[in-house]
Formats: sequence, structure tokens, C-alpha cells
Amino acid sequence: MKIISAFEACNRLMTLTRLTRLTRLFHCLPPYVLASVAPAPSTTTGPANRLKQRYLANLAMHLARRLELSPTAVRSRRLFSSDGRSGRAPQVLLLVLLATASALSSAAEDTTTRAPLGISETRRALIDTRMREAVDAGLMSGAQALVAQQGKVLLRAEWGFADRESQTGFTDNTLFRIYSMSKPVTSVALLTLYEQGHFLLGDPVAKYLPEFKDLKRLAVDEQGREILVTPARPPTIRDLLRHTAGLTYGIFGNTSVDQRYRKADLLRVPDLATFTSKLSELPLQYDPGSRWHYSVSVDVQGRLIEVLSGKSFGAYLKQMIFEPLAMTSTGFRVGEDRTADLAQLYTPAGANMDWGSVYPDTNESNLEVADPALTKPYLEGGTFESGGAGLVSTLDDYLRFAQMLANGGELDGVRILSPQTVKLLRSDHLAGIDASGLWSMDGFGLGVGVINDPAGRSGELGGSGTYGWGGAAGTDFWIDPENSVVGVFMIQSIPHRTTLSEIFRNMIYASLLPASPE
Repeated sequence: MKIISAFEACNRLMTLTRLTRLTRLFHCLPPYVLASVAPAPSTTTGPANRLKQRYLANLAMHLARRLELSPTAVRSRRLFSSDGRSGRAPQVLLLVLLATASALSSAAEDTTTRAPLGISETRRALIDTRMREAVDAGLMSGAQALVAQQGKVLLRAEWGFADRESQTGFTDNTLFRIYSMSKPVTSVALLTLYEQGHFLLGDPVAKYLPEFKDLKRLAVDEQGREILVTPARPPTIRDLLRHTAGLTYGIFGNTSVDQRYRKADLLRVPDLATFTSKLSELPLQYDPGSRWHYSVSVDVQGRLIEVLSGKSFGAYLKQMIFEPLAMTSTGFRVGEDRTADLAQLYTPAGANMDWGSVYPDTNESNLEVADPALTKPYLEGGTFESGGAGLVSTLDDYLRFAQMLANGGELDGVRILSPQTVKLLRSDHLAGIDASGLWSMDGFGLGVGVINDPAGRSGELGGSGTYGWGGAAGTDFWIDPENSVVGVFMIQSIPHRTTLSEIFRNMIYASLLPASPE
């Protein structure tokens, strides 16, 4: 028997399992043992062969002790002869022991890294103190939050009131306007159609929405006059998902294109077909694929879902996401039986919040009840189903959506996306693209922001590869694959001018303590 063959087998084994301190003993074997050939013990004698056999036998005994196997039991397997000399095939037993050690140590390592994280009660109290201070200072009426690790709730908390004026507290049924936290839901819905083979990410949008066939880009000539030019290339579905389609929003800037968006009253049209029809008549602000720029592209995704599925956008979300995930409180409209559950919306004092105007820039911290007109579409309809900003949801509903992604596309036995598609979704797709306009995160995937490195642009606590997004009223969610942590933070003031969700996230990471392995 060749000794090297046993070690080759061990090498193959260890490529499939995690290298631990125990299995690294293998690499401590002397070169002459690794390189030489040992004839079968029954036919070969000599000092060199006996030395190799003795070395392997001693290493096997050491592994046996580490595995808490009885030396007597090991000897009974003919590792040693009755006079204590090495027996017939110690390398075979060594291989078995290495395999056992690797499997057990890998399992122990998994238990350690995947065990539920505990929360320091002392530091948990600091979180409560900080959030209550924000309520007392009038920075927020109140907030609700959930943090889970591998599906186990680590923290569920609420501070202040869902309605400050009536002193109404939060319940499990409290509804929040999640605004741009609608975007990841829409992108997941579109990716279900991707998995069904309806399109490729590199397909031009105009292939399915012909109104986008002859788009133009607004440019300025040498005399400073605005002109329309043909863009370098047409926008693709990938561009829609990563905000690189050359579109804008109309309310977060005041460029000439933004002004045209507002004049067209894009955000208040009655349906998605009208929305994309009017949008296609407006020029692009940038060449597609040239830079990340926050935009209405997710609402174009909503229309694309309607065309590809043959269903209304809301019906498709209900069929493919909300019902399968038991997100019973999530949707575009709030029925009369749930209006009492809708949290009060607030605005900074004096801020004129109007979707037809430039987004207010204010440093005012005192909050007042928002204009009821901002809530009217949720109650009465009249505007299109906005996949970019139109959903209401509860804390528990959104946690179920986020946990599905954290689980690789599945929750409670129901699969929404494949693990490979979720991996693609949470990967950074901005390589070589100007991402200077991106905030809080240093990358963007397919519908979610991505933190490639906490020591990079985000500069806050958390794991590499964390992804998620927030909403205009201060809501936020994140998924941290490195630490198996999912968090959701719900609050209601627009335009939101606090960093409370970021403070909450940092304090959560500062409070997490590894639990002892079981």
C-alpha cells in the first residue's frame, strides 16, 4: 500500500470540510513520510518502514485521544501488536480518524458560528435609553424594531407611540408606509419571472416595453443649448434593477430632466401603463450603464411585471410573494377595517411635503402631523401601484420577507427564489460604474444596497456583504449573511432627518454576544 494514497485521500476530504487545528496535524508529517512509498507491512521489513509505521501509529493514537476514543479500543483494532510494535496498517486507521476528526471539528465549528447570538442585557438597556431619549426630544413619535439571527428573534422592541396625539401604542398589527422598502419586494417579484425564463438581465427594456424603443438623452452643446442625443446604448433590465438606466426621480434633484418629470406629474398618474408611456416621452439624464442614480426605474419594473405575467402588479405580488410568505398585512391599499392600525405620519415642522415638488431640505427636528393628503392614496387609491414607494406593511410581515432572503430564498418550506438568484441579487453589480451618488453603502445589487466592506464607505458596524435598503419615512432593513443577522426598524416621519435607524443598528452589533456552543 502506498502511504501517499492515504494522504491524497485526506487531502480530498479536507477540501470538502473546514481545515481545523486538529486536521492541520496532517500537514505536520515529515516530507519523507509524505513522499515515500511503504510496501505492505506483512511483506516488508526494515528500519525505515518501521519508523514510518511507528510515526503513523503515534499520530493515530494522538488523534484518538483528541477524539476521546479509548486507547484500548484503538489497540484492539490491531494498530499495535501485542509487543507494542506497530501493526498491519496504521495509515488506514489514521485516515479513518482524520475523517472523524474533520467531521466532528467541522460540526463543532458550525455550532459555534451558527449558534444564536445573545444580547447583553446591560447594552440592551442602553438601546432602550437612547431610543426613549429620541422620543422625549421629539425626534420621533415612536418606533418598532425586530432583530433575528437564523430565524430566532433576539430583540423585539417598541418605543413611544404609533400616534403621539392620541397616545396610541404599537401593536403587532401596526401598519407602516414603507416607501422605498417597497423596492426590494418589487425586484424579487421581477426575479421570479427571470427564473421562469421570461427574460435575460441583459435584454433591452424596449424588447418588452416598446414605448422605450427610441429614447433620447438630454445633453448640452458647445453654445450651452440643450439638445437631445442618442444614448450610448439602450437601458437593459439589469439597469432597471441596479439604478443605472439613466433615469432620475424628479423630486430629489432640480436638473432640467427632473423639472420635466415634475411637470409631467409622473408620480401621481393613475396606472403603470400611463406611467411608462409618459416616462418614455422624457429624455434620459445619463447614458445607461454609466453611473448609479436613484430613479423611478423600480416603477418601470412594476410595469414590466404586468406585461410579462399578464396580471396586475398588485395581483402578481399577492400571488407570488405575499400569500406564499403569509404577509397578510402587506399591500398597496389599507381597507376600512385596518385604518385604525395605520401609524400616524409626521413631517418636520414647516416642511412642505409634496410629491410634485422638490424634496424638502430641512434641519427642523420638531415633528407635526403630516398633511393627510400624503396618506390619501393608501386609503382611497387614485394613483398607480408603486413598486418604488407604495407599499404598507407590518414589522412581522417585512421580517418574513427579509428572512426569506436571508435563508437563500425560502421560508417555512416555501421557496420564492433559488439560492443562486439570491446570491446574484445581493452581489455588487456596480464594478466599473460611477457610484459617487450612492449613500450609506458602497455597492448595489439587484434591488438592494450592498456593504462590501464595513471599513469602507459605510464605516459602521456590521458584516461584509450586508445588504438591504430603507424608506423615505425612516424605515430600514438589513440582512447580514456573515453574522446571520436580520434587522427591521420601523418609524414614520417624512422627509426623515434622523439617523436613528443607523444608531439602532450600530447599538445592536455592540450588544450581540456569542452564545456558548451547545
